[in-house]
Amino acid sequence: MARVRLACILGIPLCLAAAASRPASASPQAAVRFISDEADAVLAILRARAGGSTAGQDAWRQLFASEGYRALARREAAMGRAFTDDEFRGFVISDTLAARTSELERTLEAWKRLDVAAAAARASAYLPPGTPQRARVFLEIKPRTNSFVFDLDGARAIFLYVDPAVSPAQLDNTLAHEMHHVGQAAACDQPADTTRPASVRSATEWMTAFGEGLAVVAAAGGPDVHPHAASAARDRARWDRDVSRFDDDLAALQRFFFDVLDARADRDSLQRAGMSFFGTQGPWYTVGWRMWATVERTFGRARLLAIVCDPARLLTTYNAAAAEWNRTHQDQLALWSDSLLARVDP
Repeated sequence: MARVRLACILGIPLCLAAAASRPASASPQAAVRFISDEADAVLAILRARAGGSTAGQDAWRQLFASEGYRALARREAAMGRAFTDDEFRGFVISDTLAARTSELERTLEAWKRLDVAAAAARASAYLPPGTPQRARVFLEIKPRTNSFVFDLDGARAIFLYVDPAVSPAQLDNTLAHEMHHVGQAAACDQPADTTRPASVRSATEWMTAFGEGLAVVAAAGGPDVHPHAASAARDRARWDRDVSRFDDDLAALQRFFFDVLDARADRDSLQRAGMSFFGTQGPWYTVGWRMWATVERTFGRARLLAIVCDPARLLTTYNAAAAEWNRTHQDQLALWSDSLLARVDP
């Protein structure tokens, strides 16, 4: 792709407030509202069960009417996934979730107290100056274990899965990543260029997914900090393995872009192919990270910030940076083909 205290980020007040306590207030430039009502309602039901009683209808009504639950339901519907009150009820009353009541309670309370100043500052450092960061941050106890950003009525919302296995440092990284998505969406909210062919617009729209790689750079704090410095060893090893496939993944993405440009498959097939590059942290992340990191290392951050909203220009700027790298290093970086660049960034 949030906590309960006022922070001052680069001179800009960033306000975070729990929905159950008080409304957020902030400067016009940065306002993030922290919402835990869905998780609080789930835990109320779990506590009732732990105490030997059954939650009444009021408790269930409070859950299903919570802002966090209704937002989650909208997002799942938008993704084409089945999501019903009865199915969610089954998840909440499951023995598996009941066994986690205490650790979920401790985790939620700790997350509410976490200061997000550092995460917000890292996200802002990789956004054009003055970029607004406005979002609601939902803490969710839910069946799926993912965290993500979703657009709700034109406003960005960050959904964070409450996971006791996630350390404060990992949560800080995830939040910075998702806050960067929020900021980039605000900075790059521009009308589509309808003068370009539809196939070119589609290809460059897919290239915006390289924003995942930029969010990885921002969350880590720069191109020379390992993206999984705070992660478990297996996650760091997975990232290193996936990054080592950079050349092959760049080639696969290039074939995909040509498929989009030449309409070599139907819309649904191209959609499935493009989505397959997300994975856990697939090529949109790893190839994107390597490109953004190479640009910053070679040309500096100002050059990087100048192309944050121009995905096609990212490819041409990366090629220029990689060419410089290849002139002085034995390990050669793969380049995008001139024929692709000519079509998307003439």
